[in-house]
Amino acid sequence: MSTQSRLAKLNFRPGINRESTEYAEEGSWYDGNKIRFRQGRPENLRGYSKRSTSSFDGTGRDLLAWSDNDTFKFASFGTEKKLYEYNDNSILDITPIKEVSVGTNVSAVVTVDGTNNGFYTVDGSTRVSVSVSSHGAETGDFITFTSATTIGGTIDLTGGTFAVSVLGDNQFSFDASVTANASQSKVGTATLKYLLPTGTDVAIQGLGYGAGVYNAGVSTTGVRAWSEAASSSNIVTRITQWTLDNWGEDILACRRGGRIYFWDSTRSSTPPRAGFVSASPSINNYIVVSPNDRHLISLGSNEYATGTYNPLLVRWADQNNYNNFTPSISSTSGENILADGTEIIGATKSRNSIMIWTDNSVWGMQFVGPPFTFSFTQMGSNCGLIAPHAAVDYDGISYWMGDDNFYLFDGRVKNLPCTVRRYIFDDFNITNKDKVYAGINSEFKEVIWLYPSSDSTECDRYVIFNTEEQAWYYGTGINTTYFDKIIFDNTITTGVSVSSFFYNNEPDGIFTANGVAQTSFIESAVFEINPDGTNLLFADRLIPDFTLSGGNLGFSITVQNFPVNDQIKKGPFTISPTTKKVDFRARGRQAIVRVSSGEAGTSWRYGSLRLSLQPDGLR
Repeated sequence: MSTQSRLAKLNFRPGINRESTEYAEEGSWYDGNKIRFRQGRPENLRGYSKRSTSSFDGTGRDLLAWSDNDTFKFASFGTEKKLYEYNDNSILDITPIKEVSVGTNVSAVVTVDGTNNGFYTVDGSTRVSVSVSSHGAETGDFITFTSATTIGGTIDLTGGTFAVSVLGDNQFSFDASVTANASQSKVGTATLKYLLPTGTDVAIQGLGYGAGVYNAGVSTTGVRAWSEAASSSNIVTRITQWTLDNWGEDILACRRGGRIYFWDSTRSSTPPRAGFVSASPSINNYIVVSPNDRHLISLGSNEYATGTYNPLLVRWADQNNYNNFTPSISSTSGENILADGTEIIGATKSRNSIMIWTDNSVWGMQFVGPPFTFSFTQMGSNCGLIAPHAAVDYDGISYWMGDDNFYLFDGRVKNLPCTVRRYIFDDFNITNKDKVYAGINSEFKEVIWLYPSSDSTECDRYVIFNTEEQAWYYGTGINTTYFDKIIFDNTITTGVSVSSFFYNNEPDGIFTANGVAQTSFIESAVFEINPDGTNLLFADRLIPDFTLSGGNLGFSITVQNFPVNDQIKKGPFTISPTTKKVDFRARGRQAIVRVSSGEAGTSWRYGSLRLSLQPDGLR
């Protein structure tokens, strides 16, 4: 038997492949994080940095970027607490005023609380109480003052926005940002407004008592006893969702289950708040503006004739008039009920039409003009959308995530072959599936889905399909929304770690996670010295081939004689830009290689590494 060594190139198929076991996926990459594939070779992702140093309240659920008629760049995003707009490196609160009468203008008595000479300091601020009849607010809601007298000598509340703590039906308190002056008056009057009430950021499965159908006696099939808790299997509270779309250089916004709002993008250091569209239906789950004919479309809304809420209703306003939802001979307003599914989930614009998804089907909505205005064609069934923002259109093809699969529509609905499907859906928080968010990175021809893993209530993972490489890869992250670089110089995101921030994602030349090291790695599946695995192998040298700058890499090789419980790891060995070879000794029937980076600022790309290998017996 010859023991002459040979140099074996470690070239693996592009993409992560783990639909089978690590041993069965020989010839593939099997695991990785913060990597992508370009021309068949893996490389690390660029990093991210805060676009604004100010954090914001809540977690981003929809993100829209656009330019006005003067090419000034804007972005807007909604959270469960507020609606924001971003311009000129500032994040500004444009949350609508609560439209019910109690929240229009309320005069109130404002008092500095406490017994310490008329004020009470809390962490450098001052506790302020407000007395107002039947305020209707809940703890965590926000108020803003349109006018106020100075209280405590130093506290001017005019223009301020504060989160309240409810003390009773006629009183609540909040913390001012400055300390009161004890020598001044502690009581004043103010006019305040209530912002849109704070929503929900985490879906909760099961509501216990008071939920579901029950009878007054002994529990029987289909019902439950008066004192018996409801089953938690089919009851899930819904998180607060937003949808945003442009109306020219302005925006329309909708918080799921509520009214539609309009915001004028006229630039100002104190921009106006979004105002509700007075003629809009009282319930709207999702909105979209048709691309060429400009109709405002509400999905999941009130039927015109009866006012009854219908989750399968598509209702649209008059052409070029978002404030007219009344069908008439002089209006193109109208409505249509979809037939397959229990509710409309979301929509996206595609090829001069709009793709609409229910929880079971996908439909094409196309402008046809009078008298029907729009036509509706069912494109597929048993291919519903998992979340309102889980679909995108890229280059005329719609891509979306369903409850247990990925799909595309390029003229007909197809399952999108996925080499990591089991890995994704086996580690998935189905209760918070509503948070799945799809985006596009056109620079690298990628479609990305952000999703919550099984042990997280928030999006902490991503999975990417590269449309050019036809490759899949995944990793960990902090992003909750995602928008392509068509407006700004890079993709932009909202993200959550300790606090919520607005981020530049993958700016050129940045390979850190907001200034700190961003780790990345890729690991192969098991490979053998020969096709049948008869011989042991002996490896003693690596000849690296990387494009590498800004730091070093780690290389390790794990050998084993059997697929499980038999691993011996060698390394990681340091590889610098000048490393010619790495000497080591490893012996086994099978091997796994891993390349990793943990130094801030490191950029790397895998080439064609070579290992010195030779057979080493039949044991």
